[in-house]
Order: sequence, then structure tokens, then C-alpha cells
Amino acid sequence: MRAIVIVLDGVGIGNAPDAEKYGDLGAATLQHIAEKMGGIFLKNLWKLGLTNIFPIEGMSPNKNPIGAYGNMIEKSAGKDSTSGHWELAGLIVKKPFPTYPDGFPEEIISEFERRIGRKVLWNKPASGTEIINRLGDEHLKTGYPIVYTSADSVFQIAAHENIVPLDKLYEWCRIAREILSGDNGVARVIARPFIGSPGNFTRTANRHDFSLPPFDRTMLDMAKEAGMSVVAIGKIYDLYAGSGITEKYLTSSNSEGIDVLISGIEVETNGIIMVNLVDFDMLYGHRRNVVGFANALKEFDNRLPEIIKTMKSDDLLFITADHGNDPTHKGTDHTRERVPLLIYGQNIRDINIGDRDTFADLGATVCEYLNIESTKDGKSFLNVLIK
Repeated sequence: MRAIVIVLDGVGIGNAPDAEKYGDLGAATLQHIAEKMGGIFLKNLWKLGLTNIFPIEGMSPNKNPIGAYGNMIEKSAGKDSTSGHWELAGLIVKKPFPTYPDGFPEEIISEFERRIGRKVLWNKPASGTEIINRLGDEHLKTGYPIVYTSADSVFQIAAHENIVPLDKLYEWCRIAREILSGDNGVARVIARPFIGSPGNFTRTANRHDFSLPPFDRTMLDMAKEAGMSVVAIGKIYDLYAGSGITEKYLTSSNSEGIDVLISGIEVETNGIIMVNLVDFDMLYGHRRNVVGFANALKEFDNRLPEIIKTMKSDDLLFITADHGNDPTHKGTDHTRERVPLLIYGQNIRDINIGDRDTFADLGATVCEYLNIESTKDGKSFLNVLIK
């Protein structure tokens, strides 16, 4: 028996009840993309019941869905990928990770500079693509890394791959991770390598996230401790700091992530396969690219039949998200939104599971399905799913 969890990074489906607290009132990633595109039709997600959750322009409700459907509301404080993924796996983050709207304190930066042996540039919030274009030339001349943050709890280090080799950049990130602990324990330290020349800098696929380890056991730990396989694809390994994972596969795109997922499903195992498809968020949400986001959704939808065709009779598929990233919303950050939940399996009812008041219900349901110890938070809805 296996649970296959696909996280469509940043694909929200309407503002959460507390969105105003986060400055995200009115955010609705999927709905606004559909509106801006004059309608969007995602045939295979529609078959699973996507438009039975909330209306989406271009798609009518499906009277005969082949899966279960609903939405989930985040209980954790914040709207970061780390808190979203931890909650999906059964842990509610009650204390928000620290953020630095004015940049990091002098004692943090000076200690980081001391340990890497050079100064840093910027140390303020910024858009990743804009800041490398703004400071990339100075970085090339000085070798100083560009340090920046955002509305999320992140310490990001950008460096040109020809100036700072990847091994060195990752070493600097580990140093930052050591420094940023306790009250300054940011959710993620992120390596942001780039290439190119002034006026033509581009970020590479060699990004690497250094997350805090989860504060308690997740569904991944429960499965691993039960002797099951736990396969992490994309940035899943990074977001859980490797905790509870037996195999990892880093990927550079949604397409590669889906390829690896299908290969993993083909192998006879039991346990969990979890993939994060990051392009929606990284390439299109943060860059406020509606057309790119829409095309990425269509590409995933077109490949969904391949995934379903590969599934075994006892496999249970969950498709969801970790937060929103509405490309029509102000700023360039994540948006506090409900996330969709679509579930497919040969023995699953075509039923509306309604509004779940925490992402952690998914983790509890996975644990019950695999017949392993349940997670700390969340309530299983398996009893309404199985025929």
C-alpha cells in the first residue's frame, strides 16, 4: 500500500479566512489565473473534481468526478513552504518563523562575514531576479555574495557559479544555517546560484534549501520507522531536512519531477512517495507571470493520465499545495490561501470531503491508510473515502 502525494507548489484556490492578517485579502491563485487567461480548461484535474471545490472560469462543475475533492486551510502561523509542508505531514507550526523586513541584525551579518572571510552585499528584502541584475556586476568585481530576504522566513545567498563554486556556496549556507538558530531560526537558508553576464544574469537549477529540521515526528518518520519506503522528489528532502526519508531525488523542473515520480511508482514498494513541483511557485508565481503559470498548469494536467495509469491497485493519490502564490496579487511573495485537495484511487468514493480546517488532516489520513502510528496533529478522513 502506498500514498503518493503531489504538492503543486504555490497553487492556492482562494484566500484563507485569515488572509487579511497577512495582507492577502482577495488572493486566489487558480481563479485569478483563469480570469486573466479568459478561462482555463484543465481536463484531467476537472475529471478529479477540481471545479467542484470552487468555481474556476472556463470549467463547469463535474457531475461525475472520478475522485474525492475538497480544500484545506492552513493552521500554522505563516505562509512559507516549510510550514506548509510540515503541516501537510502532520505538524502544525504554532510560533511563526522569524522574518526580517529591514534586513538581518548586524550581529548575524558580522558573524556570517567573519566566518566566510568576506563582506556581503545588500542584506534587505528583494526579488531574486531583480537583485542579481542590480548587484550582479558588483558581485563579479568583489566576490562578495548577495544576501537578501523576503516576506517569508528566508536567508538567501546569491552568487555567480564562476565566482563562487557550488560547493563553496553550499558551505556558506551551512554556516548561515548554524548561525541562524534559536530566536533567529529562519525556516530556510537558500543557495541561489546564477550564471551569465551583466544585463543577462539567470538563476540556475542548482538551488538548494537548508531547512530547520521538523520539531516533531511527521508522517514521513512514522512510515520510515515502520520499515516502509519514503521517497522524496524535488525539494521535499530539503524542506524536511532529510528527516524520515529513505530515498531522495533532486530535480530541476516540473517535467523532471513528474518523470522521476512515474519511475518511482513503477517500482514495487510500500510507503510514501512525495514530490514537490516547484516551477509554479519559483518560475511563475514569484515572478508574477500569469501566462507561464497557466501553461505550467496545463502541462501538469496533460501528464496526469500518465501518473494515474502507472498507479497500482492499492495506491492512493493526493494532489494538493503548500500555500498560494497569486501572480495577480501585489508584491512578489506567497499568498495566504486555501489549498485544493484531490484524491484518486481505485477504491475511492467520488465525494466532497469539504473544508478541512488544517493541512494536517492529510498526514493523519496517510498514516491511517498505511496502518502506521498517527501524526501529532490532524484528523483522518479515510473513513469517508473508502468504498
